Formats: sequence, structure tokens, C-alpha cells
Amino acid sequence: MNKSVVIDWFPGCAARELEAYDAVVAIDVIRATTTAITAVAAGRRCFPVPSVDAAVELAAQLRQPLLVGELGGNMPFGFDLTNSPAQIAERKDVWRPMVLLSSSGTQLLERLRRHPGAYAACFRNYRATAEHLARAGRRVAVLGAGTRGQFREEDQMCCAWIAERLLRCGFQPEDENTRRLAARWSGRPSTAFFKSKSVDYLRSSGQLQDLRFILAHFNDLDAVCRLTSEGMVMLEAAEEKAAA
Repeated sequence: MNKSVVIDWFPGCAARELEAYDAVVAIDVIRATTTAITAVAAGRRCFPVPSVDAAVELAAQLRQPLLVGELGGNMPFGFDLTNSPAQIAERKDVWRPMVLLSSSGTQLLERLRRHPGAYAACFRNYRATAEHLARAGRRVAVLGAGTRGQFREEDQMCCAWIAERLLRCGFQPEDENTRRLAARWSGRPSTAFFKSKSVDYLRSSGQLQDLRFILAHFNDLDAVCRLTSEGMVMLEAAEEKAAA
């Protein structure tokens, strides 16, 4: 059986039979998966949720949780901080579990939560994720989080870089869109996504610290982030290779 990879984005991918894939990868570079992976890499437990009600309900079951997130760019009432990888990286209270909510990224993570081969990725761990998927999966879906009905450039780029590495390992693109996106973003510099409306929002809202954080953390984690029923779990790539 040939190995294959497809690039898609949420919510359109909701109609796709994701259960037919060995592995599915959620990507929301600006900012949900970057925030989540940064938290988990520091040793913090992370629980993505789809709504404010779900966040409050889960927080009531945890010891001194951090409520982190935004909806429509606004931090919900009662939350501790917005959906910011830069802010979460600065905190020292890593023993406090994080409940994470976002407008699009955590909706995608919720869609994938029960899949036995669900992962999260961002620019920090795209290479380690691709290397793991090349060993662990035969059919892989790399999924961007749609924002306001758009497949934003930063997510296209991260999805394409993972897919490109899989293509180099002998995977076949499942459709022309996957082939086109992999070719479009191949070899592009780290700043190639700057025309994204997500970047415009960070600039206009005075949150450039997150853009600087993302640019300073490309491929700096040799680790794979797995989505489980107990939240996110970070596995070092070396451990994954040994298990394989």
C-alpha cells in the first residue's frame, strides 16, 4: 500500500473521513498550537477546549488552572491571559494546568480529540513531527485551522513544510492542492507568511511579541506533541525513534 499525505483546512476538513487516516495533524501557528506546544514543552499540562462553558467546567475540576485564550481576538471575562505563546513562555508556574480556548485552533483540536493518531504542530516542531509521521503513518492528513473562512498563510506554510518532508520520504500527494501547496512554500524564508491577515492583526492589536516569539522559535523542539483524551502530551523525538 502506498503512503499518502493530504493538506486540508478547518472547517472544510470536517466533511473528510478523518477516521480513514492513520495520523491527523492540527496546525494553528497564530496562535493556538504554538501556545499549546510552548506550554507542554515547558512541562505544563494543556487542555484545549471548544467554548467558554467547556473551559469553565473543566477548570472547576483542576487545581489552580490557568484560563488562557481568546474569542474573536478578545480575552473572555475571568481568563488569566490571552492566547499568547510569548506570555505563556515567560511564566514560571508550570505546575498549573492550562485550559486553552481560541477562535479556530482549539475547535480543530476538539474535532480531532478522539482520533487515535492526533497530533499538534507549529513551526517549533514541524520537522520532528514530519519525521515521526514518516515512520508511524501510511495515510496522513495535515490540517490548518481556518480563520474567518480563510486558510491563512502561516498555516499553509507549516502544513506544506510537513507535507514536503513526507513527499521526500516516498509519500504521494492525495490531490493536486496538496502538491501545489507543497511546491508553493518549498524553500521559502521564515518571514514568507508576513502578508497574512493574522500578522496584520498582531501588528494592529499591539501583540508583536507573539510574532517575534514565533520567528525566534523555528524548529527548536525535537519533540512530538500528541493529542489525547487527557490533553496534550509531549514526547521527545528520540523516545519516539526508540519506540519505533
